[in-house]
Amino acid sequence: MSLNILITLLPFICFKISLKKRKVDIAVISDVHLGTYGCHAQELLSYLNSIQPEKLILNGDIIDIWQFRKRYFPKSHLKVIKKIIDLSTKGTEIVYITGNHDEMLRKFSEVRMGNIAIVDKLILNLDGKKAWFFHGDVFDASIQHAKWIAKLGGWGYDLLIYFNRMINRVLTATGREKYSLSHKIKKSVKKAVKFINDFEKAASDLAIENGYKYVICGHIHQPQLLRKVNRHGTCLYLNSGDWVENLTALEYHNKKWKLYHYQQDKLIPFVVDEELKSMNYKDLLAAITITGTRSI
Repeated sequence: MSLNILITLLPFICFKISLKKRKVDIAVISDVHLGTYGCHAQELLSYLNSIQPEKLILNGDIIDIWQFRKRYFPKSHLKVIKKIIDLSTKGTEIVYITGNHDEMLRKFSEVRMGNIAIVDKLILNLDGKKAWFFHGDVFDASIQHAKWIAKLGGWGYDLLIYFNRMINRVLTATGREKYSLSHKIKKSVKKAVKFINDFEKAASDLAIENGYKYVICGHIHQPQLLRKVNRHGTCLYLNSGDWVENLTALEYHNKKWKLYHYQQDKLIPFVVDEELKSMNYKDLLAAITITGTRSI
Protein backbone atom coordinates (compact mmCIF):
# COMPACT_ATOMS: atom_id res chain seq x y z
CA MET A 1 0.00 0.00 0.00
CA SER A 2 1.43 3.39 -1.01
CA LEU A 3 1.93 6.16 1.53
CA ASN A 4 -0.66 8.41 -0.17
CA ILE A 5 -3.37 5.72 0.01
CA LEU A 6 -2.52 5.00 3.67
CA ILE A 7 -2.79 8.70 4.54
CA THR A 8 -6.17 8.87 2.77
CA LEU A 9 -7.54 5.82 4.59
CA LEU A 10 -6.07 6.61 8.02
CA PRO A 11 -8.95 8.86 9.24
CA PHE A 12 -11.48 6.15 8.31
CA ILE A 13 -9.41 3.42 10.04
CA CYS A 14 -9.08 5.49 13.22
CA PHE A 15 -12.76 6.42 13.13
CA LYS A 16 -13.84 2.79 12.82
CA ILE A 17 -11.67 1.82 15.80
CA SER A 18 -12.91 4.70 17.98
CA LEU A 19 -16.60 4.51 17.05
CA LYS A 20 -18.76 4.07 20.14
CA LYS A 21 -22.38 3.00 20.34
CA ARG A 22 -24.86 5.80 20.87
CA LYS A 23 -26.71 5.61 24.16
CA VAL A 24 -30.46 6.20 23.91
CA ASP A 25 -33.17 5.87 26.53
CA ILE A 26 -35.69 4.30 24.12
CA ALA A 27 -35.45 3.07 20.54
CA VAL A 28 -38.63 2.17 18.61
CA ILE A 29 -38.71 0.12 15.42
CA SER A 30 -41.68 -1.37 13.61
CA ASP A 31 -42.73 -3.07 10.38
CA VAL A 32 -39.48 -4.93 9.81
CA HIS A 33 -41.29 -7.83 8.10
CA LEU A 34 -38.60 -10.45 8.67
CA GLY A 35 -39.22 -13.36 6.31
CA THR A 36 -40.22 -11.24 3.30
CA TYR A 37 -38.27 -10.11 0.25
CA GLY A 38 -38.73 -6.44 1.09
CA CYS A 39 -37.05 -6.56 4.51
CA HIS A 40 -33.75 -4.63 4.82
CA ALA A 41 -32.38 -6.87 7.57
CA GLN A 42 -28.70 -6.05 7.05
CA GLU A 43 -29.35 -2.33 7.35
CA LEU A 44 -31.42 -2.86 10.51
CA LEU A 45 -28.63 -4.99 11.96
CA SER A 46 -26.16 -2.15 11.34
CA TYR A 47 -28.49 0.25 13.14
CA LEU A 48 -28.94 -2.05 16.14
CA ASN A 49 -25.15 -2.46 16.33
CA SER A 50 -24.76 1.32 16.48
CA ILE A 51 -26.96 1.97 19.53
CA GLN A 52 -27.07 1.02 23.19
CA PRO A 53 -30.72 1.47 24.24
CA GLU A 54 -32.06 1.08 27.77
CA LYS A 55 -35.37 0.00 26.23
CA LEU A 56 -36.03 -1.34 22.72
CA ILE A 57 -39.68 -1.27 21.66
CA LEU A 58 -40.61 -3.51 18.73
CA ASN A 59 -43.88 -1.93 17.64
CA GLY A 60 -45.45 -4.71 15.58
CA ASP A 61 -44.92 -6.62 12.32
CA ILE A 62 -41.35 -7.55 13.22
CA ILE A 63 -41.68 -11.15 12.01
CA ASP A 64 -44.12 -11.42 9.11
CA ILE A 65 -46.06 -14.55 10.08
CA TRP A 66 -48.76 -13.76 7.50
CA GLN A 67 -46.32 -14.14 4.60
CA PHE A 68 -43.89 -16.57 6.20
CA ARG A 69 -42.14 -18.89 3.73
CA LYS A 70 -40.18 -21.94 4.85
CA ARG A 71 -37.88 -21.57 1.86
CA TYR A 72 -37.12 -17.90 2.53
CA PHE A 73 -35.59 -16.80 5.82
CA PRO A 74 -32.05 -15.59 5.05
CA LYS A 75 -29.08 -15.52 7.38
CA SER A 76 -29.35 -11.74 7.75
CA HIS A 77 -32.90 -12.13 9.09
CA LEU A 78 -31.71 -14.64 11.69
CA LYS A 79 -28.94 -12.21 12.68
CA VAL A 80 -31.53 -9.56 13.55
CA ILE A 81 -33.34 -11.99 15.89
CA LYS A 82 -30.04 -13.03 17.45
CA LYS A 83 -29.02 -9.38 17.92
CA ILE A 84 -32.29 -8.54 19.70
CA ILE A 85 -31.85 -11.51 22.03
CA ASP A 86 -28.23 -10.49 22.68
CA LEU A 87 -29.37 -6.98 23.61
CA SER A 88 -31.82 -8.45 26.12
CA THR A 89 -29.10 -10.58 27.76
CA LYS A 90 -26.89 -7.48 28.09
CA GLY A 91 -29.52 -5.51 30.01
CA THR A 92 -31.72 -3.87 27.38
CA GLU A 93 -35.42 -4.25 28.12
CA ILE A 94 -37.19 -5.56 25.01
CA VAL A 95 -40.93 -4.89 24.62
CA TYR A 96 -42.55 -6.68 21.67
CA ILE A 97 -45.88 -5.05 20.80
CA THR A 98 -47.90 -7.31 18.53
CA GLY A 99 -49.09 -6.16 15.11
CA ASN A 100 -51.39 -7.60 12.48
CA HIS A 101 -48.71 -9.53 10.57
CA ASP A 102 -47.53 -11.16 13.81
CA GLU A 103 -50.98 -11.33 15.44
CA MET A 104 -50.43 -15.02 16.30
CA LEU A 105 -48.21 -13.76 19.12
CA ARG A 106 -51.24 -12.10 20.75
CA LYS A 107 -52.08 -15.41 22.41
CA PHE A 108 -48.84 -14.87 24.39
CA SER A 109 -49.66 -11.29 25.44
CA GLU A 110 -48.37 -10.35 28.89
CA VAL A 111 -45.80 -13.19 28.76
CA ARG A 112 -42.31 -12.25 29.95
CA MET A 113 -39.11 -14.15 29.13
CA GLY A 114 -36.20 -12.63 31.00
CA ASN A 115 -35.86 -9.08 29.66
CA ILE A 116 -38.32 -9.71 26.82
CA ALA A 117 -42.04 -8.96 27.21
CA ILE A 118 -44.87 -9.49 24.70
CA VAL A 119 -47.79 -7.05 24.92
CA ASP A 120 -50.60 -5.65 22.76
CA LYS A 121 -50.02 -2.05 23.88
CA LEU A 122 -47.71 -0.15 26.19
CA ILE A 123 -48.16 2.94 28.37
CA LEU A 124 -45.09 4.68 29.78
CA ASN A 125 -44.48 7.78 31.86
CA LEU A 126 -41.71 9.71 30.10
CA ASP A 127 -40.44 12.52 32.30
CA GLY A 128 -43.92 13.29 33.59
CA LYS A 129 -45.71 12.85 30.24
CA LYS A 130 -47.86 9.84 29.36
CA ALA A 131 -46.88 7.95 26.22
CA TRP A 132 -49.13 5.45 24.45
CA PHE A 133 -47.50 2.82 22.22
CA PHE A 134 -49.47 0.49 19.95
CA HIS A 135 -49.09 -0.88 16.42
CA GLY A 136 -52.11 0.82 14.84
CA ASP A 137 -53.92 -1.93 12.94
CA VAL A 138 -56.94 -1.31 15.17
CA PHE A 139 -57.72 1.72 12.94
CA ASP A 140 -57.55 -0.29 9.71
CA ALA A 141 -61.07 -1.31 8.60
CA SER A 142 -59.74 -3.70 5.93
CA ILE A 143 -58.08 -5.77 8.65
CA GLN A 144 -60.98 -5.63 11.06
CA HIS A 145 -63.69 -6.60 8.57
CA ALA A 146 -61.98 -8.39 5.65
CA LYS A 147 -58.71 -9.90 6.76
CA TRP A 148 -58.25 -11.89 3.55
CA ILE A 149 -58.16 -8.61 1.57
CA ALA A 150 -55.46 -7.27 3.88
CA LYS A 151 -53.42 -10.46 3.51
CA LEU A 152 -53.77 -10.34 -0.27
CA GLY A 153 -52.65 -6.73 -0.19
CA GLY A 154 -49.63 -7.75 1.89
CA TRP A 155 -48.54 -10.27 -0.74
CA GLY A 156 -49.03 -7.68 -3.48
CA TYR A 157 -47.01 -5.10 -1.55
CA ASP A 158 -44.16 -7.57 -1.05
CA LEU A 159 -44.09 -8.34 -4.79
CA LEU A 160 -44.12 -4.61 -5.58
CA ILE A 161 -41.12 -4.03 -3.32
CA TYR A 162 -39.28 -7.01 -4.86
CA PHE A 163 -39.95 -5.68 -8.37
CA ASN A 164 -38.91 -2.18 -7.28
CA ARG A 165 -35.58 -3.52 -6.00
CA MET A 166 -34.79 -5.03 -9.40
CA ILE A 167 -35.61 -1.72 -11.09
CA ASN A 168 -33.37 0.18 -8.66
CA ARG A 169 -30.46 -2.18 -9.32
CA VAL A 170 -30.67 -1.28 -13.00
CA LEU A 171 -30.99 2.43 -12.20
CA THR A 172 -27.99 2.32 -9.84
CA ALA A 173 -25.89 0.42 -12.38
CA THR A 174 -26.63 3.10 -14.99
CA GLY A 175 -25.80 5.94 -12.59
CA ARG A 176 -29.40 7.12 -12.10
CA GLU A 177 -31.29 7.83 -8.86
CA LYS A 178 -33.39 5.15 -7.19
CA TYR A 179 -37.15 5.28 -7.58
CA SER A 180 -39.89 4.24 -5.15
CA LEU A 181 -42.99 2.82 -6.79
CA SER A 182 -44.91 2.58 -3.51
CA HIS A 183 -44.15 6.20 -2.58
CA LYS A 184 -45.38 7.29 -6.02
CA ILE A 185 -48.59 5.31 -5.57
CA LYS A 186 -49.19 6.60 -2.04
CA LYS A 187 -48.73 10.23 -3.12
CA SER A 188 -50.78 10.00 -6.31
CA VAL A 189 -53.74 7.91 -5.13
CA LYS A 190 -56.18 10.12 -3.23
CA LYS A 191 -57.59 7.23 -1.18
CA ALA A 192 -54.08 6.33 0.07
CA VAL A 193 -53.40 9.93 1.11
CA LYS A 194 -56.79 10.16 2.83
CA PHE A 195 -56.20 6.86 4.69
CA ILE A 196 -52.87 8.11 6.09
CA ASN A 197 -54.40 11.44 7.16
CA ASP A 198 -57.40 9.68 8.73
CA PHE A 199 -55.09 7.26 10.56
CA GLU A 200 -53.00 10.08 12.05
CA LYS A 201 -56.12 12.03 13.08
CA ALA A 202 -57.81 9.01 14.68
CA ALA A 203 -54.69 8.11 16.69
CA SER A 204 -53.99 11.66 17.87
CA ASP A 205 -57.64 12.49 18.68
CA LEU A 206 -57.96 9.35 20.80
CA ALA A 207 -54.66 10.10 22.54
CA ILE A 208 -55.73 13.66 23.39
CA GLU A 209 -59.10 12.41 24.66
CA ASN A 210 -57.32 10.04 27.05
CA GLY A 211 -54.71 12.50 28.26
CA TYR A 212 -51.66 11.12 26.44
CA LYS A 213 -48.97 13.61 25.40
CA TYR A 214 -47.30 11.15 23.01
CA VAL A 215 -48.91 8.56 20.73
CA ILE A 216 -46.49 6.19 18.99
CA CYS A 217 -47.62 3.92 16.16
CA GLY A 218 -46.38 1.89 13.21
CA HIS A 219 -48.45 -0.05 10.65
CA ILE A 220 -48.80 2.49 7.81
CA HIS A 221 -45.06 2.63 6.92
CA GLN A 222 -45.07 6.43 7.08
CA PRO A 223 -42.39 7.85 9.41
CA GLN A 224 -43.68 10.95 11.13
CA LEU A 225 -43.08 13.29 14.06
CA LEU A 226 -45.87 15.83 14.12
CA ARG A 227 -47.63 18.07 16.63
CA LYS A 228 -51.40 17.47 16.50
CA VAL A 229 -53.94 19.92 17.90
CA ASN A 230 -57.72 19.81 18.24
CA ARG A 231 -60.22 21.76 20.35
CA HIS A 232 -59.63 19.44 23.32
CA GLY A 233 -55.84 19.75 23.49
CA THR A 234 -52.60 18.65 21.84
CA CYS A 235 -50.25 15.69 21.57
CA LEU A 236 -47.17 14.62 19.65
CA TYR A 237 -47.98 12.00 17.01
CA LEU A 238 -45.04 9.72 16.15
CA ASN A 239 -44.73 6.89 13.66
CA SER A 240 -41.59 4.77 13.49
CA GLY A 241 -42.01 4.04 9.76
CA ASP A 242 -40.57 0.74 8.55
CA TRP A 243 -37.51 -1.26 7.45
CA VAL A 244 -38.88 -2.10 4.00
CA GLU A 245 -38.85 1.30 2.26
CA ASN A 246 -38.00 4.14 4.64
CA LEU A 247 -35.50 2.44 7.01
CA THR A 248 -36.45 4.59 9.98
CA ALA A 249 -36.71 4.41 13.77
CA LEU A 250 -37.72 6.62 16.68
CA GLU A 251 -35.35 7.51 19.50
CA TYR A 252 -36.11 9.12 22.86
CA HIS A 253 -33.17 10.58 24.74
CA ASN A 254 -32.64 13.53 27.11
CA LYS A 255 -36.41 14.21 27.14
CA LYS A 256 -36.56 14.62 23.35
CA TRP A 257 -37.89 12.51 20.47
CA LYS A 258 -35.93 12.12 17.25
CA LEU A 259 -36.85 10.47 13.95
CA TYR A 260 -33.84 8.44 12.78
CA HIS A 261 -33.23 7.90 9.04
CA TYR A 262 -30.75 5.16 8.17
CA GLN A 263 -30.09 6.59 4.71
CA GLN A 264 -29.02 9.92 6.21
CA ASP A 265 -26.61 8.31 8.70
CA LYS A 266 -23.04 8.71 7.40
CA LEU A 267 -21.57 6.73 10.31
CA ILE A 268 -23.52 3.51 9.88
CA PRO A 269 -21.25 1.79 7.29
CA PHE A 270 -18.54 1.52 9.94
CA VAL A 271 -20.69 -0.46 12.37
CA VAL A 272 -20.09 -4.22 12.20
CA ASP A 273 -20.81 -7.00 14.67
CA GLU A 274 -17.81 -9.27 14.18
CA GLU A 275 -19.33 -12.15 16.16
CA LEU A 276 -22.50 -12.26 14.06
CA LYS A 277 -20.54 -11.68 10.86
CA SER A 278 -18.58 -14.89 11.32
CA MET A 279 -21.54 -17.12 12.27
CA ASN A 280 -23.06 -19.46 9.70
CA TYR A 281 -26.75 -20.33 9.36
CA LYS A 282 -26.67 -23.39 11.67
CA ASP A 283 -24.66 -21.54 14.32
CA LEU A 284 -27.23 -18.72 14.33
CA LEU A 285 -30.14 -21.12 14.74
CA ALA A 286 -28.39 -22.90 17.59
CA ALA A 287 -27.44 -19.64 19.30
CA ILE A 288 -31.00 -18.27 19.09
CA THR A 289 -32.42 -21.50 20.52
CA ILE A 290 -29.90 -21.77 23.37
CA THR A 291 -30.00 -18.07 24.31
CA GLY A 292 -33.80 -18.05 24.16
CA THR A 293 -34.03 -21.06 26.45
CA ARG A 294 -31.70 -19.45 28.96
CA SER A 295 -33.84 -16.26 28.95
CA ILE A 296 -36.96 -18.26 29.75
